[in-house]
Amino acid sequence: MSATELAWFKSSYSGSQGDSCVEVALTEQAVCVRDSKDVTRPHFAVGRDEWARFVGFATEA
Repeated sequence: MSATELAWFKSSYSGSQGDSCVEVALTEQAVCVRDSKDVTRPHFAVGRDEWARFVGFATEA
């Protein structure tokens, strides 16, 4: 699936400036992540389980 076909979104915690955020898009197999400041750069994808572990770790801090 190409980046233009994905439904990208930012966190509801992102500020209105939007200058230091990432965007994510969900697929059946993965979570895709890209830089919101430069959406022309390639995105990367991680498995859903790995994403859940990352988010769990990030929210513990």
